[in-house]
Amino acid sequence: MNTILVVDDDAHIRKLIRLYLENSHYHVIEAADGKEALHLLGKNTIDLAIVDVMMPHVDGYELTEDIRSFLDIPILMVTAKAESQDKVKGFRAGTDDYLVKPFDPVELILRVEALLKRYNINIENRIKLGSVTIDKDRLTVYTEEETVSLKKKECELLFVLASSPGKIFTRNQLIEKIWGYDYEGDERTVDVHIKRLREQLEVFEDITITTVRGLGYRLEDKDV
Repeated sequence: MNTILVVDDDAHIRKLIRLYLENSHYHVIEAADGKEALHLLGKNTIDLAIVDVMMPHVDGYELTEDIRSFLDIPILMVTAKAESQDKVKGFRAGTDDYLVKPFDPVELILRVEALLKRYNINIENRIKLGSVTIDKDRLTVYTEEETVSLKKKECELLFVLASSPGKIFTRNQLIEKIWGYDYEGDERTVDVHIKRLREQLEVFEDITITTVRGLGYRLEDKDV
């Protein structure tokens, strides 16, 4: 399920957009202004942002520029203004598309779907175990309270283990899946990566990597 951030100071508009999106099976997070939106973007993995132009504190143009400075996600700007100069300003700020109020809910959903497709957002590269989400595209492991960034091989290793909680993977199996069949290095490289992963995952109580002596490793999910 893709997560969409809806930013608008009008609670009625937020509720309306949430209804349309949730009916189309999207997960929605709301922000009442740009400042709150930036805070939520720092704590959550957002797949797309729907941003109103006229807001207090940080308007939609400034928020779009801020998002673009650190995150590459599709942005749909929603506004009551239909003038061409406002659209130009929005696109220069970094928005991907523009929707004028009042809008057709079907058009909103179609634009969201098109933007997600254009950005190749792939939810298959995400695994959720308990409160923990592993995002292979963004190389992160996160909950609502904590976010940990991993190196590429570390994240790939964790993703393989998390794809089958409780299943034992031998070192050779992990090497073949992550480093490839033609890998000529020491199989102990798996042990080194597991050690690093354990150190970084200490903040998450829902998942643990267990050593099965003489066999290999498995990921334990407390909810399984």
